Amino acid sequence: MRNRGYSADWLYELKQKNNIVSIVSKYVRLEKKGSKFWGCCPFHNEKTPSFTVDEGEGLFYCFGCKESGDVISFVQKYESCDFYEAVKILAKNAGMEVPEFNGDQDVIEKKKSRERVLKMLDDSYKHYMANLYEKDAKPAQDYVKKRGFTRHELEDFKIGYAKDWTDLVKYLKGLGYTYKEMQEGGSIGCKNDRTYDVLAGRLVFPIFNSFNECIGFSARSLVPTNIAKYINTAETQVFKKGKVVFAINLVKKLKQTQGIDKIIIVEGQIDVIAMHRAGFKTTVACMGTALTQENAHELKKLTNNIVLCFDGDSAGIKATIRSIDILRQEGFNTLIASLPEGKDPDEILKTYGKDYLAKIINGATAVTDYLIENEKRNYDLNSAEERGKFASACLVHINKLASGAEKEPYLEKLRDLTSIPIDILRRDEEKIKGEVKKEEIKVEEKGLTARENGNIRAVKFVLASLIHQKPFVDKKIDYVKLLPRYSEIIEKARIGTSISSYYDYFDVENMPILKDAINMDFAGYEANGAKYFEECIWAIASGELTSKKDALAEEFKTISSQEERIKIVQKISDITKMISDKNMEEFYAR
Repeated sequence: MRNRGYSADWLYELKQKNNIVSIVSKYVRLEKKGSKFWGCCPFHNEKTPSFTVDEGEGLFYCFGCKESGDVISFVQKYESCDFYEAVKILAKNAGMEVPEFNGDQDVIEKKKSRERVLKMLDDSYKHYMANLYEKDAKPAQDYVKKRGFTRHELEDFKIGYAKDWTDLVKYLKGLGYTYKEMQEGGSIGCKNDRTYDVLAGRLVFPIFNSFNECIGFSARSLVPTNIAKYINTAETQVFKKGKVVFAINLVKKLKQTQGIDKIIIVEGQIDVIAMHRAGFKTTVACMGTALTQENAHELKKLTNNIVLCFDGDSAGIKATIRSIDILRQEGFNTLIASLPEGKDPDEILKTYGKDYLAKIINGATAVTDYLIENEKRNYDLNSAEERGKFASACLVHINKLASGAEKEPYLEKLRDLTSIPIDILRRDEEKIKGEVKKEEIKVEEKGLTARENGNIRAVKFVLASLIHQKPFVDKKIDYVKLLPRYSEIIEKARIGTSISSYYDYFDVENMPILKDAINMDFAGYEANGAKYFEECIWAIASGELTSKKDALAEEFKTISSQEERIKIVQKISDITKMISDKNMEEFYAR
């Protein structure tokens, strides 16, 4: 059984004081239907609710994507944090003191290491901030003035300055950090036995996660350089570039205090700061222009509405198109704010002002309109051949719309642009739809595991019946003898362990049979549950008996003693009769 670092009794109390319906309702709109609460799943895109919360059992389960767990694992999944962070969040919510962590030694070491790295990064960004106001920080101060950063912005974004190659190293050494620990933070490098600050001479932008913890840094060069204008610290145990959203901590705080209606995504940190200064306080940026699925998942926790406002150059257009499908998969309502060619948000604000940019953002276009307009750049619509290719490219985009009502206006628009009859466009779109469906089926079939056999289904039902304390469970059976592989689970069921506590004793996420047993829906077994249970018991028992018989048959081949052979034949005969008579005595409790 697993060791989660806290006693099962304390975790049980934590869950009792954090009602799962109350916690989930902070993130998901729930409605009670029957004995359960229902809502749209926060872990996959859906319009019809298939996400359930069982208040009595303290569990959630999605019939669509199969995500499930207790209140701790819900917080883990939704907040993208580890078990220990989720425990801290729930303990704070319940006003409980978190006891000393007492897990496995390697887990303890990893936890200590992570906490040490976060503390070091916290000390580092505060030191960088203090540097910015020193006399020898003139290059950074001049740049800050040139960009028009206010003291308020410097404080909000915790902007700092890396003086030279050794300043931070000396500072951290004075605080007691080792060189090895410094390197684990990502901002300190080592070459030819010399330890140095990789951000030296740059303006530093600390990167915070949604819990307002500094996890890394991005830094801008203040002088012309052959190296990249912007560099990021190395990936570490706390900093994964593809998961980072710059300024998400500020937007999350804004949502908690006054709510938000949308998030604007731009390309870089300077643009984010300029946008916030102009009043666009829900602006964020990814690390580089590439939006990832992890970024989208983080943003989904805060809003369903996204405005993409990337730079008006070829790289910005490519980044916009790449981002559209990712956002669509997460179910966002996405609009595109197209900037003038070659301009970024900071330049727009400086040249034309915030009202001009607000007009662009408020007039952001729907995704399909943007994609069709973009395709126009690739084809000569005065050519019949090019018009056909243009129509085919646009139909691929139109096909991704959810309904016929959404598609029809675009088919009419495409007809007007190409003079191709709408019936032909509809037919070609249906053909694309069929091809996409075939491809989806291929992918699904390729990803399918072998169908589970009857024995596995029987094991799941028996374990589920034990776990859920069903009245038709046969008390005569020794279930440990019947299912020795699941003895620890059976023992927990025997003493009446609460269902949500199984997540504290076992690694349920990596035990699919146990996970399915915990989430077993008994609604379809109300009338014949007892009969089906008997059938499952016998299916397992007969399998065990047959395996014993086969093993004896193999043993028979290796035995030369006539006396021993007779004994084996007798045993095989006895087992054969037991199978024939459906005799369960072999598995009775003694």
